[in-house]
Amino acid sequence: MSGGTVGRPRLVLVSLGGTITMTAGAGPCIVPTLTGADLVAAVPALAEVADIEAVSPFRLPGPSLTLAHLRQVARLLNERLAGDVAGAIVVQGTDTIEETAFVLDCLVGGDKPVVVTGAMRGPEAPGADGPANLLASAIVAAAPAARGLGTLVVLNDTIHAARFVQKASTFLPSTFASLAAGPLGCVIEGEARIGMRVTRSAVIAGGADGVDQPVALLTAALGDDGRMLAGLADLGYRGLVIEAMGVGHVPAAMVPALAGLAEVFPVVLSSRVASGPVFTRTYGFPGSETDLLSRGLLPGGALGGLKSRLLLSLLLGAGLQGPQLREAFRQNSVPN
Repeated sequence: MSGGTVGRPRLVLVSLGGTITMTAGAGPCIVPTLTGADLVAAVPALAEVADIEAVSPFRLPGPSLTLAHLRQVARLLNERLAGDVAGAIVVQGTDTIEETAFVLDCLVGGDKPVVVTGAMRGPEAPGADGPANLLASAIVAAAPAARGLGTLVVLNDTIHAARFVQKASTFLPSTFASLAAGPLGCVIEGEARIGMRVTRSAVIAGGADGVDQPVALLTAALGDDGRMLAGLADLGYRGLVIEAMGVGHVPAAMVPALAGLAEVFPVVLSSRVASGPVFTRTYGFPGSETDLLSRGLLPGGALGGLKSRLLLSLLLGAGLQGPQLREAFRQNSVPN
């Protein structure tokens, strides 16, 4: 699409697949079939909000997306948003929306809104939520009030910041929540109403052109002795995020293995708890946060395991090491 209707902003919609694009396949279950253009054509009210250019680089379920896919999307968005496009919508499966939104927040520069959305119900299901989510996302992506907030997630008329959003239900249309801070706002009467603003983290220089660096994610559990940790380096991993208990605690039996790995590659201490940061200076027993940090682990802040893993992989892929990596991780994991 070139030009546009006078008085209406231009948006780019990037469709990656997901439930919002899924219809019945050869059997009784749904699979990705629709393109971005199909989605736009199915919601006539979008034409009243913006002129939308739809592109469909992939047609994949959310779990099959990779960092390589998302780097490609980030490069596309950086190119489009450098022009006269007012904002962007990324459509994908809800399984990994919180991860995609965080990655794009780290890789897409500028202050124009990038809105990630999807659907919990397929387009042929009763009460399909995809059309309403697309319309709300277009309203937010075109809104001047949404500029400067980085990548956002919009479903169920609720606006979330990428760094806080989490999928909280396997089936409800209201699946996304921002437990650590609450949503930024809502779409009401066709308007994006922003009630809270966040300062976005710095974009990772060279991140969109980085190379894959595999990072393992493991969760500590009652009675865990850490035997799974021994082979991680030999398997080709370049880093580890450990989702510890509570504010950053693991069984004492895991400490030697974690300390040994911290001498080989970066190990981030995160928490398996849904909300809140890991601590850095409160508890002092073997396996406590102070014990682990003294052995070289990096504090994960309030990001949680999923986003800590992505951040560490992106920083490694951009070539950061040692103190430079540690400082960059700290800057991007401290809540704003």
